[in-house]
Amino acid sequence: MTNSSQKETAIALLKAAAAGKVDEAFERYVGPGFIHHNPFFRGDADSLKQAMRQNAVENPGKILEIKQVLQDGDRVVILSHIRQHTGDRGAAVVHIFRFSAGRVVEVWDIGQPIPEDSPNQNGMF
Repeated sequence: MTNSSQKETAIALLKAAAAGKVDEAFERYVGPGFIHHNPFFRGDADSLKQAMRQNAVENPGKILEIKQVLQDGDRVVILSHIRQHTGDRGAAVVHIFRFSAGRVVEVWDIGQPIPEDSPNQNGMF
């Protein structure tokens, strides 16, 4: 798999999940033995899918804006601005994807809420 196709796969996975197409995203892009490191859920595919489905139902207007995509070997890193709905300030979120045989097999995600007031005039992005 080329670097650009791994990047495209990671982007497609995030976009599909944000659009509420969680099952489709996992079927198309996630590989066997998938694990994740979100501290709020068990580390298996089923627990993450369930949480993503629930979030999609609760937040059907979720907005995903991808800001940067980087790759190093079998890892793709995406920095994005995720808002649950249009009135939400949202969060800066970093997803780190590990690939094997062209599929995502491991994910880390780190989020930081965007503060209302910040002394940093550069912004989060």
